[in-house]
Amino acid sequence: MRRILIVATGGTIASTPEGSGLMPTLTGRELAACVPLLDTLCELDFVQPLNIDSTNMRPRDWLRIAAVIRNAYDRYDGFVILHGTDTMAYTAAALSYLIQDSEKPIVLTGSQQPMAAPFTDAKLNLYHSVLYACDPASRDVSVVFGGEVICGTRARKQRTMSFNAFSSMNYPPLAYVRGDRVVRSAAPAPGEKDGRRPSFTDALDDRVIVLKLTPELRPSIFELLAPDYDAVILETFGIGGIPSYDGAYQRTIYDWVGSGRTLVVTTQVPEEGLDLGVYEVGRAYADRPGILRGDDMTTEALVAKTMWALGQTRDPAEVARLFYEPVNHDRTPR
Repeated sequence: MRRILIVATGGTIASTPEGSGLMPTLTGRELAACVPLLDTLCELDFVQPLNIDSTNMRPRDWLRIAAVIRNAYDRYDGFVILHGTDTMAYTAAALSYLIQDSEKPIVLTGSQQPMAAPFTDAKLNLYHSVLYACDPASRDVSVVFGGEVICGTRARKQRTMSFNAFSSMNYPPLAYVRGDRVVRSAAPAPGEKDGRRPSFTDALDDRVIVLKLTPELRPSIFELLAPDYDAVILETFGIGGIPSYDGAYQRTIYDWVGSGRTLVVTTQVPEEGLDLGVYEVGRAYADRPGILRGDDMTTEALVAKTMWALGQTRDPAEVARLFYEPVNHDRTPR
């Protein structure tokens, strides 16, 4: 029988009503005990590195979760992380970079309703996640939610209340869970398992911020960000439009990267990605050293990958190399 480690971190799935509202109180073992037939799938063990609302999840917590998996990696066939939905996509992306090329599945799940709610989605999500983690063909980091298996770098929370909370952005779902069956999609099949250990890293630069362009946003915002941040993820208009404003943005952005900081250019449009070469308002940034193109990556993955890349090196050329190297299907190669 396969051995699965459940890593409980809190979230809605573990929450109960308290005086000030829902807050996580239940342990992973208590949650598993609520799911019929779960213990018939495999042998389960439990660890609880933290028990928080995922709104409070931070990069230091990603490192903590990654360390739990690293230390237990040889003793288990797979891992299921119970997590709040609000920042699950960030954690799934971060773990995709911190634990690369895992031959064992690392699955994140949670729920829109607490386990104790009368019409909760928590039971099925947890059952499906363990079922998927037990499948010999499963590997790498993924999100299992609402009957879909989504690549860890492509998940985005699209709905705040519906049970199909997550969508797979610019990449097909890896699989669907139908009853007790894992139905693989037409997405590229994972490589053959050859017994190699994954690549673990344990460094992140959390001085990364997302800046969303809005009409008349002043370029001087970069001066305010400079003392506290090493990189900006700039969400541009459309396919990659940055306002001309008499050249003010171009001068400011060139100064930003000229100072040794990093700029990642993406789009605030959720689907289909970025192309800086289409319009004049984006072309000036297409090939500038220090400016990285997000292409069709999610903002969540861009935040995590930039933190990871800057955590490994400060050399701009090496940062760019790490950034553009596809990891866990995070970007469509150009």
